[in-house]
Amino acid sequence: MSPFAIFFLLLINSSLAANTNIYNVQNYGAKSDGKTDSSKAFLNAWAAACASNKPSTINVPIGKYLIHNANFNGQTCKSKAITMHIDGTLLAPSDYNVIGNEENWIKFEKVNGLSIYGGTFDGQAAALWACKNSNNKNCPDGTTALTFYNSNNIIMSGVKVQNSQKFQILVDGCHNVKLQGVKVSAPGNSPNTDGIHVKSSSGVSIMKSQIGTGDDCISIGPGTSNLWIEGIACGPGHGISIGSLGWKQQELGVQNVTVKTVTFSGTTNGVRVKTWARPSNGFVRNVLFQHIVMVNVKNPIIIDQNYCPNHQSCPHKGSGIKISDVTYQDIHGTSATEVAVKLDCSKSNPCSGITLEDVNLSYQNQQTEASCVNARGRVSGLQKPTNCLLKS
Repeated sequence: MSPFAIFFLLLINSSLAANTNIYNVQNYGAKSDGKTDSSKAFLNAWAAACASNKPSTINVPIGKYLIHNANFNGQTCKSKAITMHIDGTLLAPSDYNVIGNEENWIKFEKVNGLSIYGGTFDGQAAALWACKNSNNKNCPDGTTALTFYNSNNIIMSGVKVQNSQKFQILVDGCHNVKLQGVKVSAPGNSPNTDGIHVKSSSGVSIMKSQIGTGDDCISIGPGTSNLWIEGIACGPGHGISIGSLGWKQQELGVQNVTVKTVTFSGTTNGVRVKTWARPSNGFVRNVLFQHIVMVNVKNPIIIDQNYCPNHQSCPHKGSGIKISDVTYQDIHGTSATEVAVKLDCSKSNPCSGITLEDVNLSYQNQQTEASCVNARGRVSGLQKPTNCLLKS
């Protein structure tokens, strides 16, 4: 290469570097020994990135970084494009009493324009799960590992989130969030460890990800709209669930949800809509479940509008949530139970506009059954089990 060409490349590289500020957490005191609390160092690096008028990158080199608790607030950020490039692992304290009563372990709040690439977030929650599974009433509720709250324009790619005390990832009050190539994992017996929970958010997409937990792989809460889920491998876990909804009488609805190209392996449920048997003004509408594979799933297709665990807190009234225009298209595979389709809808607010198109579910190479209560709609194509819907 000629001296001129070398000079030209150096000039380009220096120009790119000049347009992006780079902050290494180790320069702010972070230790990669997995023992020293590096919370303050991470927050200081974040503050420096926020203060810049240019796009900023926070680098987390290879190693293990103990983080007791960190709230990355973006309300005063000048930079509208912050990238976190993580090569290392962020560890929560293994002693659950340190953060067990906190709502969040790592939280991004009021951030606009954040991208997170790579790295592992490890909640180290085995001791807390053991405490809860022993029926010890003194166990703390637990904390969510990674929270995005009231934030916009978020991208997270190639990230691992594992062993959280409670929810692995929470998206709450956000707009335009893209989670892609994410791996979420916790043992099947870990309580309340939903993989990804979305609520009060719009324009969220979850794509090409592997999720295995002790609760729902993906759960969808009130106020969610325009949600796109595609290319997910789910298991172990409780499946993908809209709900539970309807705990409150005044509650925002869920609408415009697409779930496609998902494989459920050995899960408790496949695609589920779950509502409390309580009065509520909420709704679920315009939902598409498409190209779904079930592998030994206990409840492949289920609507449960009489959810009331232990028969507590339910005033003996039907669910007030109105479910309409839900389509199940190309759902096939194997059920772990004889009843593969169970649509148990509200007596006071029957389900309407249910569509079953090309459903083929078997149980031990036998014919499966369908159970419908207060459910109206239409069918087309293959129907195994036999249709039980009332005509619309």
